[in-house]
Amino acid sequence: MQLHLPMAGRDPAQAHRASTPLELFFDLTFVVAVSQAASGLHHGLVEGHAGDALFGFPFVFFGIWWAWMNFTWFASAYDTDDGVYRVTTLLQITGVLILAAGVPRAFDGDWRIGIAGYVVMRLALVSQWLRAAKADPERRRTALRYAGAIAALQVCWILLPLLPVWFFLVFAILEMAVPVWAERAALTTWHPHHITERYSLFTLIVLGESVLAATTATQAALDSGANLPELIALAASGLVIVFGMWWLYFDRPAQYLLTSLRTSIAWGYSHYVVFASAAAVGAGLEEAVAAHDHIGWVVAVPVAVYVLSVWALQVRPRKEYLCDAVHLVAVVLILLTPLTPWSVPATAAVVVVLIVISVVLGQRSILERPERSAL
Repeated sequence: MQLHLPMAGRDPAQAHRASTPLELFFDLTFVVAVSQAASGLHHGLVEGHAGDALFGFPFVFFGIWWAWMNFTWFASAYDTDDGVYRVTTLLQITGVLILAAGVPRAFDGDWRIGIAGYVVMRLALVSQWLRAAKADPERRRTALRYAGAIAALQVCWILLPLLPVWFFLVFAILEMAVPVWAERAALTTWHPHHITERYSLFTLIVLGESVLAATTATQAALDSGANLPELIALAASGLVIVFGMWWLYFDRPAQYLLTSLRTSIAWGYSHYVVFASAAAVGAGLEEAVAAHDHIGWVVAVPVAVYVLSVWALQVRPRKEYLCDAVHLVAVVLILLTPLTPWSVPATAAVVVVLIVISVVLGQRSILERPERSAL
């Protein structure tokens, strides 16, 4: 490893591009932040503050998701893996941990610690963009746009505790507008396969948090002497739901969907719904086990949102209309499961049927596909 290398753009067509150990370490620290966000949602539901929890969770999760996403796309284009890059990334990781420490307070309306961690991450990324501006003349204007806009927005976030809460939405919209504006100067050299792998890994992190939440709730229920057959049914159903969520997301490769800046930004931004709903499923399963399935909507709603978002991102672009219809019907059925006595097992059953039908339809589409010409 060298201390300092020119931060020129990487080859977007590089073969066998994979996540680096530093990227994996970066992702690992986000486990803490995601866990804190899901825990805050769960405690809000348990303590009878569902309105506050459901209001605060999307805001808290936005900060987690957006910081992760900006690092991911930058690293895909400019990861030099030199000493300076590693130290700067470790500084961003420090910001992640500060943000995670501030998540419980954020649910109570105190955003100061969370904002401090967020600003640490973002200003570290500004220094990376300035390095890129110096080393990559072809995209200097793009890099300077990123650096200037991100730095200016950090001033806004620092002022947020003094402003009405709806300013959060204004600042979030401005944050999401930065890549759209900056990339118009000249596209950065992000790698489609690398990007989809990074998103897949974060999906695994969030699904893993759901497994952990369900396991913790099951252990607590066992310690309290809960009805064992009922508990086994709920735990097994929760596990099937998480397995099904994994299957639906990883059913087909997604890198071929990133064909332009517009489709790539839409695909990347829409994953906020995928990640947030998957994290909410974990909190919902924990609450369902604690309440013995009496409030099934806490699982059914995030699962339905997850299925709908995965359909919109991974299935609909392929224009397999029968498969589209099956997914949409499944979403409706999942939303109806809270009307049944056993909502969580019913949700699991719908997910299993959806996967079976999707596999059959996918296999049929492969068999009916015309053979590729030899020319």
